[in-house]
Amino acid sequence: MTQVAVRMTDISKHFGGVRALENVSLEVYAGEVHALLGGNGAGKSTILKVLNGVHVPTTGTIEVAGQKLDVHSPEASRAAGIAMNYQEMSLVPTLTVAQNVFLTREAKTGRGFINDAEAERKTAELFATLGVDVNPRALVGDLGAGQKQLTEIAKAISQDARVLVLDEPSTALAVSDVDRLFAFLRTLKEKGTAIIYVSHRMDEIARIADRATILRDGRHVITAPLSELPIETMIEHIVGRRSLGLADVERGDTTRGEALVELRGVSGRDKPVDVSLTLHRGEVLGLAGLLGSGRSSLARLVAGIDPMTAGSILIRGEPVRLRKPGDAIRAGIALVPEARATQGIIPAHSVASNMTLSVLDGVSQRGFVDESRVRDVTDTQIKRLSVKTASRDHAVSTLSGGNQQKVVIGKWLATDPDVLVLDEPTAGIDIGSKAEIIRLVRDLAATGKAILMISSELSELLTACDRIVVMADGRAHQDMLRGELDDPAEADNDIADRLQMAEQRLQIAIQDALTAGEEANHEYR
Repeated sequence: MTQVAVRMTDISKHFGGVRALENVSLEVYAGEVHALLGGNGAGKSTILKVLNGVHVPTTGTIEVAGQKLDVHSPEASRAAGIAMNYQEMSLVPTLTVAQNVFLTREAKTGRGFINDAEAERKTAELFATLGVDVNPRALVGDLGAGQKQLTEIAKAISQDARVLVLDEPSTALAVSDVDRLFAFLRTLKEKGTAIIYVSHRMDEIARIADRATILRDGRHVITAPLSELPIETMIEHIVGRRSLGLADVERGDTTRGEALVELRGVSGRDKPVDVSLTLHRGEVLGLAGLLGSGRSSLARLVAGIDPMTAGSILIRGEPVRLRKPGDAIRAGIALVPEARATQGIIPAHSVASNMTLSVLDGVSQRGFVDESRVRDVTDTQIKRLSVKTASRDHAVSTLSGGNQQKVVIGKWLATDPDVLVLDEPTAGIDIGSKAEIIRLVRDLAATGKAILMISSELSELLTACDRIVVMADGRAHQDMLRGELDDPAEADNDIADRLQMAEQRLQIAIQDALTAGEEANHEYR
């Protein structure tokens, strides 16, 4: 008989008048990877925080390895053998990687002092087991998004837990790192560890999960083996209606206008390297490439966050120096950053406060904030973006990840920028919300805005963009029109099939760019 590692029965969780969970039951076996799926606001994060002791359930019971959890706290859950990797990350940027991995569980010397050397040794062993290269002595604040994600995963697995919860663990990982993570998870599975895996990437779920539970609107929809849940069926259960995912998004045509942004031989301190490109009014230009290719570095440079060390930038044909973000904002450039939790929102502040943060001058009079203007701006963006919130006065932290992202986008749309830079705008967002944001991107381009979009999801780039630049090692290797990735011979095929084939061609272009980058670096050395 299969051993039940976790049994959650009739779990409900209410926040005031909001019912986040209603009589949800979840059963996870020892030695299985159990996918937890659902759209934004479905209740995934809430039920995991209940399991991890962060939230106390309003009703319901939890059993771990047959033992009922009578105390609901992070300490009690940890003692029961539950470890969780948070999507938002729980790392302290001023501590080293090793100090974060063993935070509150530090090794001690014979005299009772904290033994950092031992923590560094154990952390190095963890990363060696995962097959990745992260320096245990590095400050977390100096790491890139991918290495921070690997540190968060190492922190979770270091607890030798019987139940491991991974919430969107691959969001910032390169494909090779995802492969190594999956290999390690299969090893844990063979040892009897129960793994709860949350991801919006259906291809990952198909590769790694044994069974899946789908939630919608705080309620249980279905639990079934993956063999009974093809991707189309999963999407149907998640969104509650038949959907083709991004394949049903109408791209439409836009009219390309004047050149709004020109980069001529632009380089940064490390990346980008000698990049030239032009972004036109009414155009969506995508940046494709793997983690570390220089896409985000280019976005930060255009937004005035990181300095330019060589080359020139022209806005509407005029040379500009973007020494700080304020320079870029005044030039009509707005950046929606990759790390929404730390760079895009102030979680404890209200939706209204976040929405108007970038336009305080416009909603103020004689140094005082005009609440009526705040309401007008906020309500306009909530309606425009279909933000799901109980009210404009609720804290952004109470919203789902997808709705938090909409608040970030709305905050910058309130400035009415000419150029919108979107860095992974749909990371950690369900399929339905992804389609909404892609449609919004297309609509914004149709109104004459220029959009520079970064995404690790190639299907998103293919659906949203008019042109795609492929990057590797900080350089732009290929600049192609979206239509170049289609094959006329496939014109009569199903739209989803055509999108899949175009994605394969774009993936090949990325691999070719990697090869070209390696050859260029070899010649340089």
